[in-house]
Amino acid sequence: MERSIRKLIPLVFLLIAVACNPFAPAIEDTTEGAANLITDQTTIDGLFQNFRYAYTFKDTTIYGGLLAHDFTFTYRDYERRVDENWGRDEEMRITWHLFQNASSLNLIWNNIVGFSGDSLLSSVTRSFNLTVTFNPNDVVRVDGRVSLDLERPSAADKWKITQWRDESNY
Repeated sequence: MERSIRKLIPLVFLLIAVACNPFAPAIEDTTEGAANLITDQTTIDGLFQNFRYAYTFKDTTIYGGLLAHDFTFTYRDYERRVDENWGRDEEMRITWHLFQNASSLNLIWNNIVGFSGDSLLSSVTRSFNLTVTFNPNDVVRVDGRVSLDLERPSAADKWKITQWRDESNY
């Protein structure tokens, strides 16, 4: 009996050593950490935080949740002196390509410089700093300003961006 216990002890230690690797931390079972990064989009601040999250983590699912189905992006083509625009599908395609090609994105929202609206329709003008790193030798920094029209069906619903006017001067 004592002999079989002696053979069993090394086997037990081996199983414990394999199951407990001090160099590999345990996988967290909860999604609490991720849930804290994605915020309540029923507030305008929550929409901007989710926008930053989508860029930081290159998450097109979260980004798509920011845009209304009738979303329009507009920017000024200064060389041709015309406004250009596109809809939600084109915006999602362009953003997907940006997320795929950038190794990192860092978006910082600055102060709100203009605000009007109510609990269902609002317009927000805000400056931002965006750093797009494609590789260590190819880093693009953009300091700009956006004017966003936001809407939601009721005060309990999430804000969605219906119109994005890029007011940056490139």
